[in-house]
Amino acid sequence: MQQRGTFQLMKSVNKSIILNKIRTSEPISRAQIAKETSLTPPTVSTIVKELIEEGLVRESTLGHSSGGRKPTMLHINHSSLYVIGIDAGPETIKGVLTDLSGEILQRTSSPIKKPITNEVFLSILKENIYTILKSTEISHDKIIGIGIAMHGVVDVETGTSLVAPILNLRNIPIKEALEEEFNLTIKVENDARAMALGESWFGGHGETESMVAVNIGRGVGAGVVMNGKLYHGAQGIAGEFGHMTIDMNGSTCECGNRGCFQTFVSGAAIAERAERQGNESKGILTGKEVFELAQKGNPLYRALLHDTGTIIGVGLTNLIHLLNPQKIVLGGGVMKSEEFIMPAILETIQQRVLTSEARNTEVTVTQLGDDATLLGAVSLLLVELFNPIKEIG
Repeated sequence: MQQRGTFQLMKSVNKSIILNKIRTSEPISRAQIAKETSLTPPTVSTIVKELIEEGLVRESTLGHSSGGRKPTMLHINHSSLYVIGIDAGPETIKGVLTDLSGEILQRTSSPIKKPITNEVFLSILKENIYTILKSTEISHDKIIGIGIAMHGVVDVETGTSLVAPILNLRNIPIKEALEEEFNLTIKVENDARAMALGESWFGGHGETESMVAVNIGRGVGAGVVMNGKLYHGAQGIAGEFGHMTIDMNGSTCECGNRGCFQTFVSGAAIAERAERQGNESKGILTGKEVFELAQKGNPLYRALLHDTGTIIGVGLTNLIHLLNPQKIVLGGGVMKSEEFIMPAILETIQQRVLTSEARNTEVTVTQLGDDATLLGAVSLLLVELFNPIKEIG
């Protein structure tokens, strides 16, 4: 497996610029790279030769010529290296092995039973990683690292889970424990922020300067990506969108505060409101069952999901006024009720956002489905490989 010290494959800024240009523009010729990066043709040729020798780049059939010799086109060799991505909690630990394009080659999953200790949580993490390693025929020295998308507050520098409120855990030394166990590069990030980075890499959004991804499920989190980089904030809690106070006298959140945004729009909050308002005799409802009842035409639950969309729209309006992103991408289990929720979200934004230009902020649902956070975990390693420039914030 790749030793921690040998992961820094890019020896120069120019090398990372060229590799990333090939990734975003493939197929592309050496001449086109030189033109678009303002690097000299000899520099491009020398670095491309290195990248081909390292197996990261491959040549393809000849491109089109406007006269003279046809250029050889360059591509990323997606099967040259691999990444393990883990979506860690709060109810399940899921893992994948992917190539550099994000194609998923192996999967694993384990439930989390509560109450749980830090030690048991780490052991479940390790078991899932070992399952992936044992089930693949890919040479382990081609695996460049493991990305962990962890719910709650994460110290990115030390790779520590500071607060995992739904699991009631604190100070889990994820990076330290996994580096010691696997001797691989380990990146740990908040799950919503990881999802945001994954969206910018794999979501098909093109060259978006600013994007916010909001994950609405068991809890609510957000990630801000600016120019391809995650924004963490001064103390690393940027994106804790679910803990924005909506009602000072509202229900108590798992974080201990009252009236947090997620106490209105999470799956559990929707189910709780349905219980209070409903007349179903089947017992305690889940958010998924509320959606299924709405699909069957039940007007009460359709109205409840519409109201949830209105509340989400209010939250997103606040977000637009604060950050003014080009695009907002919504994911998580609650957004599986998109057909009932989304119209109210868009209607609310139209009614409340200050300017006509900002009302046109693109709001969409992730196309990555349940894999959005997993692919986000993978992208934590890819951003190191393709664009290893210090993150903002």
